[in-house]
Amino acid sequence: MSLLRNYIISVFVLLGLFSTSLSHVVQSKAQANCGYESCNQEKPGMINVHLVPHTHDDVGWLVTVDQYYYKAVQFILDGVIPELAADPSKRFIYVEIAFFSRWFNEQDDATRHLVQKLVDEGRLEFILGGWCMNDEATPHYTAMLDQHKIGFEYLRNNFGDCARPKIGWQIDPFGHSREQASMFAQFGFDGFFFGRLDYQDKDKRLKDKNMEFLWRGSPNNLGTDGTIFTGVLPNGYNPPGNYCFDITCLDFNPLIQDDPRLHDYNVEQMVDGFINTAHDQARAFRTNHLIMTMGSDFNYVQAHMFFKEMDKLITYVNARQAVGSNINVLYSTPSCYLKQLNNDNLTWTTKDDDFFPYADREHGFWTGYFTSRAALKRYVRVVNSFFQSVKQIASLAKLDNSYNSGVQLQHLAEVLGVAQHHDAVSGTEKQAVAFDYAERLADGVNGAQNVVQDAYTIWMSSGSESAPQQVFCQSLNISICNVSQNSNNFQVTFYNPLVHPVSYTARLPVPGTRYVVYKEDGATTVTSDVLPIPSSALDLKSHKTGATVNQLVFLAQVPALGYVTYFVKTQSKNKPLTFKTEMNTEPVAEPNDNVISGKYVQVTFDSSGNLKSITNRTTGVTVPLLQNILYYQGYTGNNSGGVNQASGAYIFRPTSNTPSQVPLKTWGGIVRGAVVQEAYQQFSDWVSQVIRVYQDKPYVEVEWTVGPIPLSDNIGKEVVLRYSLPGWGNAGVFYTDANGREVLERKLNYRPTWDLNQTEPVAGNYFPVNAFMAIKSGDGKYQMTVLTDRSQGGVSLNDGDLELMVHRRLLNDDGKGVGEALNEPGTDGNGLIVKGIHYLLFDTVQNSASIYRPLAQEIFLQPQVTFSDLNVDPASYVQKFRTKWSGLANSLPKNVHLLTLDQFRHNGPVPSPAGSVPYLIRFEHFYENGEDPVLSAPVTFDIQDIFTPFKLTDVYELALGANIPIDQVQRLKWNTESSETSATLHKHLSGTTVTLKPMQIVTLQANIFL
Repeated sequence: MSLLRNYIISVFVLLGLFSTSLSHVVQSKAQANCGYESCNQEKPGMINVHLVPHTHDDVGWLVTVDQYYYKAVQFILDGVIPELAADPSKRFIYVEIAFFSRWFNEQDDATRHLVQKLVDEGRLEFILGGWCMNDEATPHYTAMLDQHKIGFEYLRNNFGDCARPKIGWQIDPFGHSREQASMFAQFGFDGFFFGRLDYQDKDKRLKDKNMEFLWRGSPNNLGTDGTIFTGVLPNGYNPPGNYCFDITCLDFNPLIQDDPRLHDYNVEQMVDGFINTAHDQARAFRTNHLIMTMGSDFNYVQAHMFFKEMDKLITYVNARQAVGSNINVLYSTPSCYLKQLNNDNLTWTTKDDDFFPYADREHGFWTGYFTSRAALKRYVRVVNSFFQSVKQIASLAKLDNSYNSGVQLQHLAEVLGVAQHHDAVSGTEKQAVAFDYAERLADGVNGAQNVVQDAYTIWMSSGSESAPQQVFCQSLNISICNVSQNSNNFQVTFYNPLVHPVSYTARLPVPGTRYVVYKEDGATTVTSDVLPIPSSALDLKSHKTGATVNQLVFLAQVPALGYVTYFVKTQSKNKPLTFKTEMNTEPVAEPNDNVISGKYVQVTFDSSGNLKSITNRTTGVTVPLLQNILYYQGYTGNNSGGVNQASGAYIFRPTSNTPSQVPLKTWGGIVRGAVVQEAYQQFSDWVSQVIRVYQDKPYVEVEWTVGPIPLSDNIGKEVVLRYSLPGWGNAGVFYTDANGREVLERKLNYRPTWDLNQTEPVAGNYFPVNAFMAIKSGDGKYQMTVLTDRSQGGVSLNDGDLELMVHRRLLNDDGKGVGEALNEPGTDGNGLIVKGIHYLLFDTVQNSASIYRPLAQEIFLQPQVTFSDLNVDPASYVQKFRTKWSGLANSLPKNVHLLTLDQFRHNGPVPSPAGSVPYLIRFEHFYENGEDPVLSAPVTFDIQDIFTPFKLTDVYELALGANIPIDQVQRLKWNTESSETSATLHKHLSGTTVTLKPMQIVTLQANIFL
């Protein structure tokens, strides 16, 4: 069969896809160009129905990404390509490049040439173009950018300009982020279509004919550069009514039986139904152009069946025009549909907020997934941070293909890209698939560690001495590191991916109680503490398999965009540290002491050990600060209707709106060191905390450990940390970030675009918190900000409250498709233990942004830590190896962030001179308008001499997606109620000088000779 298929395809190629129909030959010739010129023609005066054949292919969900490919995706593409080749009027769109690249790389030359021809003629169109269709609530914006970039790059290198996507296509994510819209606009996309929005919002939009509008993704900062035409698809992403013709639909929907000799002849019935459906849809839309998605999850495994039935539908519906019907049906794509809307030159409404939270029915709020699989969410964030650093390291070390760095980095990019899928980092996949995602990430990290070693070999080596082997301790978060636990003398190296120096808190597991830490010169000592690891942490299974009981804490001063090596020498091996043991600095405080403080902040506890107040020592202001650890009981309905909706992987629905408290069980007292002061709290056998204040840090660190969540009472639990400032006066208003970028104002029980009928007072007010959440005092003077180390759901339900959900364990499936309860087994099968950190910042509103903006970067882009254990004196080590280096030659302004430093894997969008390597560089102004009186101002800087290893002279500005020069971007223009959008994007580069306004990103290709 495969030989016959290849023969048929080869014949199509040799014959130039000639058809027996002269009209098809003429049509094919007329469509020899891709883009809007390749669209099938509408009929004037008709309601033109654009059928969009498509498949939605999850890169993992119920089975793994590999299993989906082998069970379905390869056969979908095997079947669709010959169908397109056989009929030039047919169209098909494809989205997930993670799948398409795999399929295309397996094909023979004849098939590849055929696919190229179909792309060049606009018959096969790539929509979205990312490695996957990412989630929009839980990924960090850097990961969203990266996963689109690798998809774009694959398409550009394999198919050229005709493969460049023009449309955002987020048909399945469970709510939509304003940052996603802004990103699409900055890619140069013309439009954005999605399938899911709140059922109340959709009802109103259908009544108001407002299903299509201009979404202002950055109304306060980027303006038209962040604005994109957006359409809500009328049927989610499925075919309308009974018109699914996939093999998966045969049990529910009829096929078109058009032989009048048959008893089940149904052409008239099918045509009548379709025409009625089209008229119904037309009543809710503003133009005579309608879009109908013809496909769904993994449709077109038998492509011929689906296309044959659509051929019949088109033929028989259009035949009705002879007797007065005004419905005309054609094969189309989202971009062709969009162009017709644009041709009508209407004036459209605008939207400034986002589409969170999403509910598909009463009581059905999809806000649980903001927190689901909290450990996986953290791991994805950690690997993303590692990836940003490794890209920089390879670029600054000027590693070429001889080091195999490109292969390792591409592999890591791809597995991290898959992890951004809306059923991956979202936490809405089956448990076996979650394990598979984590395994892929670990495999990518392990390979990319070789890149780091290669770079350090170049940077550290001097003379004939080879650089020491770097060891990665990937279990530092649970206090396990073979080097620090078993070596009397060892070296620890920190790489800082930020363009500003950082003071990083190193926290290393050690067996002894007395150590000396030396700076990079091998002679200057550094203040350090040795602290006990809390007993609650030592009781964890992970600690029983290799962890020590002490930790060495010191501050490492790490240069901008560079590394530094510190030295640790053992002074003695005393017995394990306890609360009564002498430390490096001063004795541990007695348990009844109730204050921890540093230079900038102080925290007070009551006599029982509960949090009592926080003081900003710079302003001298103290406010009450309480904390409760609570859990909601997950509802155990049967999902037969909204009132019976269960809580599950997607859905958050508590049995009661009043959560149960986990009371403080044991007050462990306070440990004071010169670097940090810590307080220990044990709430139960499955909840504990360490609250820290550092001497030189402006925030409070709350390290929480939750799990295994007990199920002995047969009650699923959703655990939250609630911080409360009595009398704060925020009146139900709070603020959350959009994917780590811009801030949105939230109001309790309120939606900006419709009158909300609130059916879930808790779950219906939860919003995604990707990096930070804040409330402002009623007098507008002060702000409390909580920064997170992963995506979580958050809300301010009561005056002065900041509530964040940190962990969930449930006993019921919520009926949204995953088919199993969110009951993670953990390492021993008894339930998952999750550990994380909240960073509490209390300051004036005026000062807050200047602290939490860079702090959010430091939390996400923490230094990469490696170890070596050469048994040499620090002074000797310094003589042999370079212990400090920075890739930054000149400092950048405080409001500028180096967002990307990478090498293009192949050619860049701009031709490179022979012998040069194209680099991808992005700089970002990371403040918003009005956030800070100084740092929110526009900034101009010269990039020519920014980096020490190379100069930036041959530099070109690209669109944000790095797949087209910005000069070549020509977007469709749209009329809004107040103005007109722009066809071009603002430029930021003049020569080697960059000018950035708040939230602007400049994307550059620099051709560099290695």
